[in-house]
Amino acid sequence: MVFEEALSLLKSGRRVVRKSWSGEEQYVQLFNLLAAGEEYLPVTPCFLIYVLGEEEGYSMWSPTTCDILADDWVEVNV
Repeated sequence: MVFEEALSLLKSGRRVVRKSWSGEEQYVQLFNLLAAGEEYLPVTPCFLIYVLGEEEGYSMWSPTTCDILADDWVEVNV
C-alpha cells in the first residue's frame, strides 16, 4: 500500500511497516497520549518505531522522502 493508506491506518491506531525494511520485529505506530500514573495526558502526536532485539524498545521516527513515496507499506498485527 502507499504511505497515504498507511497513514490512515496509523491514525486509526493500527501498526505498519515497510516490506523493504530488514527487521521482521519492527513497526511504526502513532502515539498521541502520555501515561501519567493512572491518567492519560494529551500530547503532540508523534510517530514511534518499535524494534525488537538487543536494543528493544521505542524510538522517535520521522518518515523519509523514500518512505513517503514508497508503495510497500503493510499492516502488521502484533
